[in-house]
Amino acid sequence: MNIRCAFCQTPYTLSRVEMLDALQEMDAQNLTHYDAHCPRCRRATQIPRQRMEMAMPNWRDELKEFEVEMKEHPQQEAPLPESEPVAATGQGAPVAQAESKPAAKIDNEKKPTAKAKSAEKKPVTKKAPARTTSSKGKKTTKKSK
Repeated sequence: MNIRCAFCQTPYTLSRVEMLDALQEMDAQNLTHYDAHCPRCRRATQIPRQRMEMAMPNWRDELKEFEVEMKEHPQQEAPLPESEPVAATGQGAPVAQAESKPAAKIDNEKKPTAKAKSAEKKPVTKKAPARTTSSKGKKTTKKSK
């Protein structure tokens, strides 16, 4: 079903599954409309129950078919990542990794970043006083106290 957001005018669609869920929810809670949330502004656009039922007149039959289809073809879970293989040794002791070089000493002093350097070089400028126009069209400056 094609929908246009009532607030930002973005067109979007409701899939078959979303429509079945919406109709099932409206039927269970005896609602008169469904709130379809816009993918752009996230605001809810109300869709009347009659419009949903016109778009999918035999939704109860389609819901039963969908449930049967989901039972026949369940979604498969993603396989878990395999852990790293453990090297087998004669004594069952863990394999020692090669010694790494000692880490370089970390200097605790903070070094200035590029932004800080560029901020230090910029001269400070004063803002000009705000200008307003009088009723006759002449520009005047406000004096600050």
